[in-house]
This record gives sequence, structure tokens and C-alpha cells, in this order.
Amino acid sequence: MKITKNNYLAGFAVVVAVLALVRLVFPSVAEDRNVDGVVAQADSVAARVDSVAVAEKDSAERIVESRPVPVKPTKAAEGFPLASFFDGNGGVVKNRINSVPGFSRTFPDNNDVQLIAANANGVKPVEDRNDAEKRKKELVFVGANPYFHIDPLSSSIPYLVPRAAVLLNDIGRAYYDSLQIKGIPLHQIIVTSVLRSRADVRKLRTHNMNATENSCHMYGTTFDICYNRYKTVSPAEGPQRRAVRNDTLKWVLSEVLRDMREKGRCYVKYEVKQGCFHITAR
Repeated sequence: MKITKNNYLAGFAVVVAVLALVRLVFPSVAEDRNVDGVVAQADSVAARVDSVAVAEKDSAERIVESRPVPVKPTKAAEGFPLASFFDGNGGVVKNRINSVPGFSRTFPDNNDVQLIAANANGVKPVEDRNDAEKRKKELVFVGANPYFHIDPLSSSIPYLVPRAAVLLNDIGRAYYDSLQIKGIPLHQIIVTSVLRSRADVRKLRTHNMNATENSCHMYGTTFDICYNRYKTVSPAEGPQRRAVRNDTLKWVLSEVLRDMREKGRCYVKYEVKQGCFHITAR
């Protein structure tokens, strides 16, 4: 049989018609067989991405949790202020220097007032230095201490009763603390007079009319701290500390002594001519 062009076209039309009928009856025959594979692959990739994201999040949280959290000062209890050493952000607070309203008015305790405390808390007056050496069970040596400096003594000896020795030590420590919190370089207070024997008082009265015959210094309860001189505490190496005015150091010392006096630990007399605070333990 000879195939003509018309026969070819007629056969092709029949094939197309048959395929169209099959597609109409069975529409799934025409679906893209690769769609499911593509979707599955996409789902797999998305799952891996989510897994990586979760792992990275967990790792980041562990890193944050492992970092030290800065501790800020908190109130000890409701109604109480923050510690005076730090502000709310943890920064160091530099406290102001307030001094006292007036030295003579703030420290008015005369010898007769201090003498009562000296008799109550002190030892029997020491006759001379040999007698002082026999009182070692009653007196404490105060000649060396990191919180204060003892001047070379010509009219007294470095002994105090325990109560007065503790007071002097506490004044020196509180003075250090006050200088530190106010941002002032450390200085030692200077003690100019401590325990006096009766012989010391008699000798002192020959050239110092302010020295009383019944001195509180004889009982080991009393000491003098000068307010116009201070010993600089300098580092062994490196730059020396900057200069500080003696008035500034005096203001800080006056605050410390006022606090000690208000706590009932001592009597204080501001000595103008002697340039010292005359202090007796209570």
C-alpha cells in the first residue's frame, strides 16, 4: 500500500485523538513525575536549615549563660540606701569632704571633763619611766603601727591602757578609710604625746604653762594628735603621691574624731596653741 501525504496526516490525527482521549480518561498520566522528588528534596533542605538554626541558637544561649554577669550593688533591705562606696552602676563614689561646723564648738571637752574618764578608765599615775616599765601588765606599747606615726617623744612614753590603744588604732584605720573613699592620697596621723609620768609633767610645766599638774596623760588614757602635720604614705617604687593641703587632711580627721566622739568612745578638746586634738578614751 502506498503511503501518501494525506494518509500520514490522517494517521497522525488519529494518534493525537487517541492520546487526548486517554489523557481525558486518565489525567494522572499527564502529571510531572519529578514534582514529588523536587518537593521532597526541598523539605529535606528546609529541615537541615532548621536543624542548623536550632543548634546555633542553643550554642549562642550557652555562650551567653557562661559569661559572668556583672553584679551591681543592691539595697540591703527596703528603705536602705546603696552602699556609699558604689553608685547604682557599680562605679566608685567619691564622697565629699564636709569637715565640722567649728573645731572649738565641736570639740569642747576640757581637762576637767576628760579627767573624770581618765580616773575611771586609767591606771594609777606613773611616777617616772622606771615605774612605767613595771606597768607592762596594765599598759600597751603603741610605738609602732601602720595606721599612725609616733613623733620622737621627749616628754612622754609610748604606752596606753588597752582601751585607749584600741581607740587610737581605730581612729587611724577610720582615717585611712575616709581618705580612701574621698579620693585623697593616704597619710598617717601623727601622735605627739602619749603617757606622761609625774616627772615628765613637772619638767614640762617649767616651759609650758598650758601643761596641768593633774594631767590626763598620767593615766594612760590620753593622747594628742596634731592637726597641722601628717606623714605621707608613699609607694616604695613609682611616682610619689601628689601633694595635699594640710587643711584638707585636717577636715577629714575632724570628721573621724566627731564620729568617734558622737559614738561615746572619747572626749576631744581642740587645742589652738598646741596645734593638736587632745583625746581621752571613755
